Amino acid sequence: MSQKSILVVEDNLETRELLAYNLKNAGYAVRLAADGVKALELAARSRPDLILLDVMLPGGLDGLEACRRLKQDERTRQVPVIMLTALGDEVDRIVGLELGAEDYVSKPFSPRELLLRIKAVLRRSGPAAQDPGEGFREGGLAIDFTAHSVHVDGAEAALTGTELKILRELVRARGRVLQRERLLDTVWDTDFDGTSRTVDTHMRRLRGKLGPYADWIETVRGVGYRFKPAPLREPSAGAAAAPQE
Repeated sequence: MSQKSILVVEDNLETRELLAYNLKNAGYAVRLAADGVKALELAARSRPDLILLDVMLPGGLDGLEACRRLKQDERTRQVPVIMLTALGDEVDRIVGLELGAEDYVSKPFSPRELLLRIKAVLRRSGPAAQDPGEGFREGGLAIDFTAHSVHVDGAEAALTGTELKILRELVRARGRVLQRERLLDTVWDTDFDGTSRTVDTHMRRLRGKLGPYADWIETVRGVGYRFKPAPLREPSAGAAAAPQE
């Protein structure tokens, strides 16, 4: 089994060295960056298995913006990100999840808790979490879970790993309602200390990337979500024809 690599992005030298020490002792290969620019460079050059990303970074590229760019870059989109946030700073945690981060840990953190979070995220994002041969195609929506790709009317939709897992669970249960708690258990698993807001935040982002097929994910008020493909609306017969050039 190959050694997992983790990119630590933290500007505080003492915290950075503490993280590196604990991660190396736990058997991980570690690379370090003190700012967002260096983090993007290292992540693109040698794709890590996971990124620990501090929110407060120096210069013009903070952790939230770095996360946004990582999740937009095809080379690093599927790399899971755990945000390191200030204790009690709920806004940063919510924004981080909206940008595609898989998890967050509040400072000051317990090294043991952090290692457990890392292990859980790596387990969820590993090959065993994928369903070989699964896919879906209807209308202009084409999903290939093996290739980790989603195309909307021929254009690729840049889904994060977490968004793809949510979509996979919805497609699996096509027509059945999935409770938010069920999605938390299956997508994030029971080690993740999340709430229904976590699911709603990711679902909003996922819908935004599905374009005209966003309504195929239905909200069942007070319960959860259901994937229910429906015919796209055609222009009505009585609609005026476009003028000829």
